[in-house]
Amino acid sequence: MARVWLIAGPTASGKSALGLRLAAEIDGEIVNADALQVYRDFRCLTARPSLAETEICPHHLYGVADAAQAWSVGAWLRAVQPILGEIEGRGRPAILVGGTGLYFNALTQGLAEIPAIPTYVREAVRTRLETLGETAFRAALADRDPAAAGRIAPGDRQRLARAMEVLEATGRTLTDWQSDSAPLLAPDDYRALILDPPRDALYARCDARLGEMIEHGAVEEVAAVLARKLDTALPALKAVGYRELAHYINGELSLDNALTLARQETRRYAKRQTTWFRNRTPDWPRVKSLDAEAQWAALSSG
Repeated sequence: MARVWLIAGPTASGKSALGLRLAAEIDGEIVNADALQVYRDFRCLTARPSLAETEICPHHLYGVADAAQAWSVGAWLRAVQPILGEIEGRGRPAILVGGTGLYFNALTQGLAEIPAIPTYVREAVRTRLETLGETAFRAALADRDPAAAGRIAPGDRQRLARAMEVLEATGRTLTDWQSDSAPLLAPDDYRALILDPPRDALYARCDARLGEMIEHGAVEEVAAVLARKLDTALPALKAVGYRELAHYINGELSLDNALTLARQETRRYAKRQTTWFRNRTPDWPRVKSLDAEAQWAALSSG
């Protein structure tokens, strides 16, 4: 039996249900691998496991951070390491479930401990990106870190800027920094499965689930956070649906229009997740179905 199981895929693809079924079958413990489900403020909006589900087996790293905290991949990796050790010490398998590809990448490929980037460097790089535009900025990055420029997806301005920031602040490429990192899990330590369902079926489920979130309190969650007047650049406030529901609460959109826009953004988010996993984990087994039994068969037969 694997020591660690990795269940990844886009939002609404059935990861949580599959992880819960596996945990019940093998007496495992579930560990969150979703960047937004770490925030306690958004149980409904991020589709965190329900209280009833968390009583079926132990769950870790769900709702552990406040929306005012800026969690990063590094923060998650530092938090997950002792948890995996404790689960192993209890003689139980760990089941990591989530849709944040960078978390799985850090776990299996490593994460460089890059020094903090000074604010003035970050601001200068962001200004340069805005001035040059993405194409010219990417070309400038390619002159100095061609590997990073080549692997960063079109439109991912945040990661482009990050690669240049590291160069400017440390004099060393992001690629070089990342090559020094050692993964927390060796290939023999884990079994992985990517849920990669048909796009139309996934989008339909995304649309339906957002309506369910509204019924169960997502608007109230957004209103509570909005009232705190937090910095809109905080990671928690990037939760899909937050911006659209905030516009509704502020009287700038009707609820129907907010839902329409939120559904569009959810589909785009699911597409980005799917593309990331296809590009970055091509060798991981995958199941192209939303059917729970098909997913279970793929997981249990691998």
